[in-house]
Amino acid sequence: MNIGNIVEYIDQQKIICAVVLQIKKQRLRLLTEFNREVNISVGRLSHLSGESLDMTASRDALVRNLKQCALSRQELSKDINIQELWELLHEDEEPIDLETMTSFCFDPPVTPDHETAVVRAFFNDKLYFKFSKDIFFPNTPDQIDNKLNQLREAERKEKLVEQGALWLNTIDKGSFSDSEPSPSPPDPEIVTILKDYYIYDKDSRAAADARAIMSRGGIDSPHQVFNLLVKSGIWNEHENLDIIRMDIPVDFPESVHKNTAGLIANHDDFLNDPKRMDLQDIPLITIDGQSTLDYDDAISLQKEDDGYILGIHIIDVGFFIKNDDPVDRHARLRGSSIYMPDDKIPMLPPDLSEDLCSLVEEKIRPGISTIVRLNRFFEIIDYDIVPSIIKVHHQMTYTEANILNGEDDPITTLYRIATVLREKRIKAGAVQITLPEVNLWIEENGDIGISKIDRENPSRMLISELMILANSLMAEFLSKHNVPAVFRSQPDPKQRLFQGVETSLFLNCMQRRQLNRAIIGTSPEHHSGLGVDAYVTATSPIRRYYDLLTQRQIRGILGYEPAYSKDELQHILHTIETAVGNTGRVQYQRRRYWLLKYLEGMKGSKEDALVLDARRDNFTVLLKEYMLEWRIPSSNINAKPGDIIQVTIQHADARRDQLSLLL
Repeated sequence: MNIGNIVEYIDQQKIICAVVLQIKKQRLRLLTEFNREVNISVGRLSHLSGESLDMTASRDALVRNLKQCALSRQELSKDINIQELWELLHEDEEPIDLETMTSFCFDPPVTPDHETAVVRAFFNDKLYFKFSKDIFFPNTPDQIDNKLNQLREAERKEKLVEQGALWLNTIDKGSFSDSEPSPSPPDPEIVTILKDYYIYDKDSRAAADARAIMSRGGIDSPHQVFNLLVKSGIWNEHENLDIIRMDIPVDFPESVHKNTAGLIANHDDFLNDPKRMDLQDIPLITIDGQSTLDYDDAISLQKEDDGYILGIHIIDVGFFIKNDDPVDRHARLRGSSIYMPDDKIPMLPPDLSEDLCSLVEEKIRPGISTIVRLNRFFEIIDYDIVPSIIKVHHQMTYTEANILNGEDDPITTLYRIATVLREKRIKAGAVQITLPEVNLWIEENGDIGISKIDRENPSRMLISELMILANSLMAEFLSKHNVPAVFRSQPDPKQRLFQGVETSLFLNCMQRRQLNRAIIGTSPEHHSGLGVDAYVTATSPIRRYYDLLTQRQIRGILGYEPAYSKDELQHILHTIETAVGNTGRVQYQRRRYWLLKYLEGMKGSKEDALVLDARRDNFTVLLKEYMLEWRIPSSNINAKPGDIIQVTIQHADARRDQLSLLL
């Protein structure tokens, strides 16, 4: 190589023609056809020509010669038909050097311009040959088909990006109404790409395409995408994205509707079942929230000369829904009903959960009843768990039951029984956490309703204790018969901060932090939090699949169908673990969203906050009115855990999960 040689190199996917000005070891200083001087390594050259320019000529003349050389080579490359060459050469499957390939393309005499024309042609069309270090490798027909598919897909994506950017701009700048709705996207895939990117961010399958659409459309952040999707009517302002993110089924498939209709029209006769105890004449009551439509438990109390007969009656869902039928399979997929301030996603179709499988007032239903005999001091003498025929005589709300407490039976006596049962559990080591609960709901006009519920009020405490009793007795029943079930256990707390019932909000919050996680298993173990030797949940079989599984195990003991084996039960628990976990997460997140949405309208309000922990740079506080924990900067305020401080709500953004509090 000499000074004055014409060379070519590749820069930003273009072939550049240049002349050598200086050679220093393996580095070259070049003057390019664009009148720029560059320094590159020898290894970057794509072609070295034996031709030279007159270096005594002016710089402008050198540049003109380089431009003419590049133009000539480009024109020569247009005469090369690469597809014909491939058809001629690919069957040999042999590599071809540049000199040989040039001889296939041009008649002699062959010049350096012809060689570089070949290089340019194959550089611009990489479909038929791979090209490396002056060697050409023919692609196979399959490789060409794959490349053609990739090219077509790239063209399609480019068109999609262009259309998506244009559509976003149209939505951004437009003003729409019911009479003039926003335009639909030119391709539904555009919406899918943007939705997935907002929900899954960089983990979305088409993140690069979404970023390209946003960049070309002048969109800076994913939150702008959300707002534009709302403006276009594709999402609503309060879209529940967790349901999409967690792939939670909302609708029931046709197979489930068909199976449900069959159950309603034609189910077995339980009225003539000789195993069932007819309890229709016993006045059953339900006590639930005002908006409850799915009733799965009822209670009864009969006074006798030497004591009482307490009944906790659960709808026998297992009578209607059999293992592995379409309704059962879909219930297993859901794992649980989901209750949110603005919506409810039932585990079972409403025709079942709110009718056939619900303890509706005055409707005769099959049940699994726990019959507990008590002496006049409310001590348990013995109990039976029996299949039953039941009818609810009165459905009341917690508020109604609270009004009746102390005024009328059976509520007054039931509350006294619950009080004794709680005292017994506490003496057995139960950790009684007494924290209020904030209830949220959405009014018909869209306003957010909010109230603080005392979970220790008489009616709620009454139902809580009777359900704990029923579940612990059913756990004992299953354990005595050596039948596996969905047992819940809990190790002792890491630290016990108080005994009995404690009214201090701070101590209750601290004690809750000291609790160990509850454990799900198929064998009975001690539950320290409840103070019982064994515990299951079987009182909500229309709302929780765990409860339906356990109810089926009890039905197995009662002789209705074979119970699950331990291996079968463990397999089912494994398959529904994710669904059950997602249920808890989406309920928590949705409640948090609406609470923050409520706080968006409370900007400037002053709130009492309980300091839960104090670190050097920040506090964790509990907004007492909303039972919401948040971390805030300390701002050099001297406060210690247990102190009440006042904070001002500066800013809240529910969609971004943000809250700013000023001490």
